[in-house]
This record gives sequence, C-alpha cells and structure tokens, in this order.
Amino acid sequence: MRIHRLKRCCQFFFFSLGLALTLSGCAMDKGFIYFPEKRVIATPADAGLSYEDLYLRTGDGVKINAWYVPFSRSRRTLLWFHGNAGNMGNRVDLLSLLHRKLKSNILIVDYRGYGLSDGETSEDGTRADARAAYDYLLSRRDINPQEIVLFGRSLGAAVAIDLAADLEHGALILEAPFTSINAMAKKIFPFLPTGMLLKTRYDSISKIKTVHLPLLILHGDQDQVVPFAQGQALFGAANAPKTFYTIQGAGHNDSYVVGGKDYFEALQGFLAGFGKALRN
Repeated sequence: MRIHRLKRCCQFFFFSLGLALTLSGCAMDKGFIYFPEKRVIATPADAGLSYEDLYLRTGDGVKINAWYVPFSRSRRTLLWFHGNAGNMGNRVDLLSLLHRKLKSNILIVDYRGYGLSDGETSEDGTRADARAAYDYLLSRRDINPQEIVLFGRSLGAAVAIDLAADLEHGALILEAPFTSINAMAKKIFPFLPTGMLLKTRYDSISKIKTVHLPLLILHGDQDQVVPFAQGQALFGAANAPKTFYTIQGAGHNDSYVVGGKDYFEALQGFLAGFGKALRN
C-alpha cells in the first residue's frame, strides 16, 4: 500500500509540473515538486530497531528531524536521503531491510517541512539539511568519516549528488536518479520553455561531473516516473570508479521488492569493494 501511495505522489508530481507550466506560466517550485506529509506513521521501533530520535540545527537555523539507527560494531554509515513524497515513516520497512542486510549504521533525515522537521522545503533548504546531517555524523566518535556512504533515491539522489560534490571521502549510491528538474519537465511538455519558467534546478547532470567518490547507480528498467535513460546519462557523465546496476523489471517505487535478493547483493557487493579499497 505504501509503495502504491508513493508511486501516485511521484506521478502527480510530474503531472502537476506540466499543468502548472501550462496554466500559470510561472516558476515551478515547492508545492509542485515536494509532497511532504507531517504525520509520521511509523518509526524504527515498529520494526524492532533501537534508534536515536534526533533534532539537528541546520546552518540557516532550521530544526530538522533525523533517525540514527546503529548497527553493532559497525563504523560504516549510510546517510539516506529519501524521495519527494511522504516522510521517514514511509521508509521504515526498507530501512529495516537495509540495516539487516548491509550491516551498517543508518542516518535518515527528513527535509525541512517533512514529518517533524520545521521550515519550508526548497533546493537551497535540502542542501542545508544534507550538510547538517553529514556534519552530525562527523561529530560522532563512533563513526569513521571515510566510511560514510551517501544513499539518495529519486529527489534524494539529487540531494546526495549536491553534497557529494563537496566531499573527498566516502562513497555515493544513487537509485532512480534524474538528470535535472528541467529535463523532467521537457520530457512531459517538450514544447514549453521550461528553462525560463523553472527556478528549482537540481542540475545533477552537471554536478555529478565534479564528484570524485566511488559510485553505484541503480535504476529499474521499467521506471515510468524517472526514465531509465536519465540514470544511464548520469552514469555516462560520472567519474570513475563507477558501477551501473539495472533492476530488471522494476518501476520507480518497487525496486527492492522486484529486485529482491539480487538488489541487495548489488548493494552488498559495492560496499564490500568500497571497504576493501579503504583497507588497501
């Protein structure tokens, strides 16, 4: 049920994008890109996980909510940036699976305006939120900064790329990433001057060229929300070392369900290779 709900939100996001550009002729932002929900329907405790319920202060003074889920004796941490709909509570099932199968600490953060986080979401805002989450991890003595792995999905992939461009250590995992908001708008309404109307950019195709972290991109080849070709384009623009994994038969929000064992093995293999490289 949660997967179908998130799928509808993602589809409505791009429908709304086109509708607003057509009818209003004004810049597309906030209410047409972000679909936050304030009610948190579940926490890691509902999946039997111990966790720290955190409130972090961003550089511009906004208080955001995050969950830190430790894995015993692990110094590797996934910093998880979720998609444009719902909040952290919609990701508890997958969080539990990632925690168990990847044997990693996980920090997941709600962008401003999502869940119990204050403020209103924006591109600059998500950038500040991501930095606050990363800086929090750097402040912990039980975490190895070199083993922080950014994990961004859909909108979160754009947020992760933005942060990764400023980092010298760690790794980057992107799932179902788009190249830019403008590219998505052109896909739906190719004859509209979207470049003139859009303020929000998330220009991942340009920014990924400045990222120099080991990279894994996963994308479902049946994704009807973010075209598979956009994930391939990002991969083509990225620096080595890099790996692309096709989730056969998967759409936008069912990747770990359709991908099953192979999906998690792709993540495990990437992390194992990253860890080995750190030790050498």
